[in-house]
Amino acid sequence: MAQPTEFPDQRTAVITGGASERGIGKATARRLAAAGWSVAIMDVSVTDAERTAEEISSRYDVRAVGVGADVADPESVDAAFGIIERELPPVVGLANVAGISSPTPFMETTVAEWDRVMAINLRGAFVVTQRALHGMIDRRLGRIVSISSISAQRGGGTYSKVAYSASKAGLLGFTRAVAREVGEYGVTVNAVAPGPIDTDIMGGTLTDDRKAEMSAGGMLGRVGTPDEVAALIAFLLGPDAGYITAATYDINGGIQIS
Repeated sequence: MAQPTEFPDQRTAVITGGASERGIGKATARRLAAAGWSVAIMDVSVTDAERTAEEISSRYDVRAVGVGADVADPESVDAAFGIIERELPPVVGLANVAGISSPTPFMETTVAEWDRVMAINLRGAFVVTQRALHGMIDRRLGRIVSISSISAQRGGGTYSKVAYSASKAGLLGFTRAVAREVGEYGVTVNAVAPGPIDTDIMGGTLTDDRKAEMSAGGMLGRVGTPDEVAALIAFLLGPDAGYITAATYDINGGIQIS
C-alpha cells in the first residue's frame, strides 16, 4: 500500500504557457506563488517567461525562473527542466496550460494545422509530463493538472472547432491513463475542463456581446475568470488533493453538466 509522502515546504510548480498576460497560466503562477511555491514559467517566448518570473518573484518574494521552450520538442523541454532543476527546489507540481485555439471548420482544416494543434495541445502535455515525472517518481510525490475544455465534452460548439476539441478530448484519456500508471508512486494526475473564460485565446479580448453569447444557457449568466480556474488548479496541485486522481473537474458556470 502506497503511503503518502509528506508535502515539502520547499517545492516548485512548473506552469507551461505561463507568460500570457491575461491567461490562466499566469493567474495560476501568481496564486501558487502567493501560497509559497517556487514557480517556473515555461513559455515559447523566453523574454516573456523571464519577465513574468521576475514580476512574480518581486511581488510574492518567492524564487521564480522563466525558461523558453517549445513544449512539443523533447530536447527543448529537457533543456528547460535542466535550468529549473538547477535553480529551484524539487518539482512537485506541473500545470499543463500551454495551448492554442483553432476556429477553422473541419472541412477547411489542413493537415498542417491539425498537426500544429495536436503538437502543442496534446503532444506538448505528453512531452512535459514525461519529463517532469522522472523526478516525481523518484521522490514518490507529484501533482499534475492539465487543461482540457468544455469543447472536448460537448464536441465543439465553442469558438474552436474539431482539431481543438479532439486535442482536448485526448487530454482526458491521457490524464486517466497516466494517473493509472503513476498512482503507485504517489503522483496524482487530473484535468480541468473550463467553459468560456475571459482570456485572449478565443480570437482576442472578449467584448461584452461575445461574453453574453458564450455564456448563454449557463446557470450563472457570465463567463469565468482566469483566477477562478487558477484557484481550482492550485487546489489540485496542493497538499489537500492527495486522494484525488484521474478526475476531470468542470468549471463552466453550469453551461455543461457532466
